[in-house]
Amino acid sequence: MNAVRGGAFASGPLLLGVRHHGPGSARAVRAALDAGRPAVVLIEGPPEADPLIPLAADPGLRPPVALLAHAVDEPGRSAFWPLAEFSPEWVAIRWAVERGVPARFIDLPAAHMLAGAGEEAEVGAGPDAGPGPESGPEPDVVPGTDPGSSEGARPDPLAALAEAGGYDDPERWWEDVVEHRGGGESDPFAPFAALEEAMGALRERYGDGGRARDQVREAYMRLRLRPARREFGDAVAVVCGAWHVPALRAGVTVGADRALLKGLPKVKAELTWVPWTHRRLSRFSGYGAGIDSPGWYAHLFRAPDRPVERWLTKVAGLLREEDRMVSSAHVIEAVRLADTLAVLRGRPLPGLGETMDAVRAVMCDGSDVPLALVHDRLVVGDVLGEVPESAPAVPVQRDLAREQRRLRLKPEAAERELELDLRKDTDAARGRLLHRLRLLGVGWGEPTTSRGSTGTFRETWRLCWEPELSVKVAEAGVWGTTVLGAATAKAEADAIAARSLADVTALAEQCLLAGLPDALPVVMRVLTDRAALDSDVSHLAQALPALVRSLRYGDVRGTPTGALAEVAGGLADRIFVGLPVACTGLDADAAHEMRGQVEGVQGAVALLSEVRGGLRDRWRAVLRTLALRDAVPGEIRGRAVRLLLDDGALADGEAARLMGLALSPGTVPADATAWIEGFVGGGGGGLLLVHDERLLGLVDGWLTSVSDDAFTDVLPLLRRTFSAYEPGVRRTLGELVRRGPERAAGPVTGAVAPHGFAAEPDRERADAVVPVLRLLLGLEDERTASRDDTTLTGVGT
Repeated sequence: MNAVRGGAFASGPLLLGVRHHGPGSARAVRAALDAGRPAVVLIEGPPEADPLIPLAADPGLRPPVALLAHAVDEPGRSAFWPLAEFSPEWVAIRWAVERGVPARFIDLPAAHMLAGAGEEAEVGAGPDAGPGPESGPEPDVVPGTDPGSSEGARPDPLAALAEAGGYDDPERWWEDVVEHRGGGESDPFAPFAALEEAMGALRERYGDGGRARDQVREAYMRLRLRPARREFGDAVAVVCGAWHVPALRAGVTVGADRALLKGLPKVKAELTWVPWTHRRLSRFSGYGAGIDSPGWYAHLFRAPDRPVERWLTKVAGLLREEDRMVSSAHVIEAVRLADTLAVLRGRPLPGLGETMDAVRAVMCDGSDVPLALVHDRLVVGDVLGEVPESAPAVPVQRDLAREQRRLRLKPEAAERELELDLRKDTDAARGRLLHRLRLLGVGWGEPTTSRGSTGTFRETWRLCWEPELSVKVAEAGVWGTTVLGAATAKAEADAIAARSLADVTALAEQCLLAGLPDALPVVMRVLTDRAALDSDVSHLAQALPALVRSLRYGDVRGTPTGALAEVAGGLADRIFVGLPVACTGLDADAAHEMRGQVEGVQGAVALLSEVRGGLRDRWRAVLRTLALRDAVPGEIRGRAVRLLLDDGALADGEAARLMGLALSPGTVPADATAWIEGFVGGGGGGLLLVHDERLLGLVDGWLTSVSDDAFTDVLPLLRRTFSAYEPGVRRTLGELVRRGPERAAGPVTGAVAPHGFAAEPDRERADAVVPVLRLLLGLEDERTASRDDTTLTGVGT
């Protein structure tokens, strides 16, 4: 402690204990470095990243970013060290590179951390597992590692300090004491002296806090500190978690430190910079970086003065963009309320809690809905960092970056939709790239339903770049050096390892979508072999729709699909032969699943018949067999009748006759209910009943004849069927049943008269709108009023 009180390097190195991602700590570190001007800066972090430090001088490296370490032989085994512009470690790095001062990382090497050296429950655990306020930048995520076991509950140093200061909330204590400090102290080293004294007292009481891993890390830090002191004397500054400062000051022998590090497991590791986001810095995002509000902390770090006023002005701007009525008077009143709340709560300055309470009361009219928008956009935010091209990367990652630039597909943290017209070369190439990445497990884009055209020449994607996708890209490097080569190799491997015929057909569809012609021969060979050996009609029915869709995609993308058409035709032939037998004797659950497969085959046959004649007639014969066979479950029989009716292969009268047979008094109510679900369930079933009085009458008559006991049994199935209808359809059906079989004048069609319409126009009601129409059309000449009124009356009717 005397080392920092009596001068920067009076009796030892300058140890700057910080809180990771703390803007107050970051400002204090910058002030202390400016005052002390050390000859070297040592920073808590993996030493393998030392060659990456000079990249911090590149304008293309813009935080938030993270150091990514991954095992060379197992890329999925990885760890991140995220840094924001308000992280003390980032400030120290920037200070060093701007002044040409050497900077080095001194934490336990990533090679040991990835191998699980000293690993505890904190590594790879849940959202709260990251470094706390007193800690330095430990790796936030280690996917693929086992959590291990904790040796004991670690004390929360901030909670102890907050309690000693009379606070019941550690976060509020830290904000008041550190983050809201203006940084104008006469002695820039005083804050670090106070923290070192406090942490020393805590470590005297708690020791290592039940974390043996800290002892290993601190031993390595001391070993890195000693050669720096031999090279630069005591003009050494160390930026690390405040919890570690007493351990670095302790007089431990070299032999004792080396004994702790002896025999640690290690793997070969590679490191690089990757983009990070504010959202991933937040605790609730799953990467425990120690803060809830990165956007708020970034504002505190950037604001030169009056942070509350500037923040509330920013909030007002956001709400105005969302068309909310927020004026400068609202901002003034919100500032006053935040200041008042801070005084009432005994705080030196309004914190995030006070400002959000003021925003809710003044700008949001007490509603939490716009407040949630403020929290999402500003308190957390979607800021995405950038990494220069000169940063190390695996070959497939470089190829992806080239493709992104070529196709003008910039990764963004905010979710957005992308509409693609596959008839355009650039859009088609974008679609292929996104499909290739999905096949590689890089979920940058997810296909979604288009709001416009539903043709095969359009695709709609929902894009959102997440930091962990960088790990997925690194993992994809085991398959090849380019995105195309890696996707091709993985598709071939997936085809060989596929367990079901449906998996292979889905993979064939992916290959066409992703434009992988070199993978198709392998996939088709596996598909042909599996189709020849698989005798399960259910498997064949599951596989056919994806295979036929592939034919459509091939037409749009210009991919040869002759082999696909042959395999699809063979599958269809085998389905036609085996389906009636496969549908016999099924229970209710199996029948419901088979019904979905029959519907899928119906759509596939409709498409496949365009390239292979005679299929539609043969399929209709299969549906007639299903509709008339008593051993087939009612749900499948009802669906077969409905498909024939929709396809124009069954007259309305014949459909009504079959329904009458299915709903006859001799039919068990449960079977009749299943038949109804098959016939009128799904899309368009409600409208069918609305427009066909006979079918509705049959359903109504059967339903009223069901006994009370049987009705209780069939009610859940009926509710599932009719609850799927749109509210307007259900309301119309209710009105039709309530009114009974009223017919419109002129019983030519036999249709039910639409509600609200009469047989003849009501001229009196039509005449009532004529004056309004004349005014709207500007027909105010009284001499033509009579003639115009006659014309307008015709319009009104």
